[in-house]
Amino acid sequence: MSKPRINAIYVTFLVVSLLCGVAGALQAPTLSLFLTNEVKVRPMWVGFFYTVNAIAGIAISFLLANRSDNKGDRRKLLMFCCLMAIGNSLVFAFSRDYLVLITVGVLLAAIGNAAMPQLFALAREHADRSSSEVVMFSSMMRAMLSLAWVLGPPLSFMLALNYGFTPMYLSAAAVFVGSILMIAFFLPSVPRLEQPVDEKVVPVSAWRNKDVRLLFFASLLMWTCNIMYIIDMPLYITSELGLPEGLAGLLMGTAAGLEIPAMLVAGYLVKHFGKRKLMLYAVASGVIFYAGLVAFPFKAALMILQLFNAIFIGIVAGIGMLYFQDLMPGRAGSATTLFTNSISTGVICAGLLQGVIVENFGHYPVYWAATVLAVLALGLMFKVKDV
Repeated sequence: MSKPRINAIYVTFLVVSLLCGVAGALQAPTLSLFLTNEVKVRPMWVGFFYTVNAIAGIAISFLLANRSDNKGDRRKLLMFCCLMAIGNSLVFAFSRDYLVLITVGVLLAAIGNAAMPQLFALAREHADRSSSEVVMFSSMMRAMLSLAWVLGPPLSFMLALNYGFTPMYLSAAAVFVGSILMIAFFLPSVPRLEQPVDEKVVPVSAWRNKDVRLLFFASLLMWTCNIMYIIDMPLYITSELGLPEGLAGLLMGTAAGLEIPAMLVAGYLVKHFGKRKLMLYAVASGVIFYAGLVAFPFKAALMILQLFNAIFIGIVAGIGMLYFQDLMPGRAGSATTLFTNSISTGVICAGLLQGVIVENFGHYPVYWAATVLAVLALGLMFKVKDV
């Protein structure tokens, strides 16, 4: 009788990953357009918004990660984060005041964004307790996120461009409601294990690990490239290349669709090649992608280059998180949060860089900067040990 129950739990993890991913993918792709066209702020303030949002996310997620690793029910915390995400969606649905969005909206978003690392940490703990294949299960969950980004961006642009931003944000809120119901009724509570080491010492000693630091900064640079692209691309293809707005959603959806096989193949190959080698292949693909954006800024090339974008993000998003967890054994929440905070820190850097570059030099140099950062990330990854 236990086998069907375990399978049902795994399916629920996958479904919740998909739902939370769809809700996020409905909001994120059009945020720069929302701030530019609806709130009517300059590019500098668009980048500043991303930066403030990321700083708040880092602070909140660290606080929640430390608490969740040591006490309390991670499942209840996960539901609370989703509830705050609903509040964030409602604020964006009905407010066009920049000050409200960057204060109340950002605070709610920071708490809501912590749902994903908590979901993955809960899944890792459950997989460890049930002696399941952690790498493949995590890769399948990441694949669900990629599937969400196949569906979300085209739907996001369709709703925003045809019906307005309010229905789009209300749709995201409705999906989060579904996520809470699934979590409440079907996901398990995993009891905290007592740690033999003082809880205040573990995060510090982990950060003092040279490989953790190198991986963090490499991941930071990778995500800075990716977020600069996500922020700038919808504006770049319309204002500079003169292409239709809907193409942005198609490009994001294409990349996300290709990420699914990339993640699943990486989850299979990691046993044979190791995490480090796969990460090196991923970052090399990222270098090709951003260099290609510099060299071939036209529609057909943008579509073809999404293959390299998918390999880059698909492997980094799946294997990168597990890399942190293996370098920080016994601290699944903190390790997952450190990975997601490398993304958030990348958002800070990306928001500042994209805003300053566009304000002073235009959109095209953004992709030169992304290429240079990807090369630097590749150099750092060569120095991280394999695990």
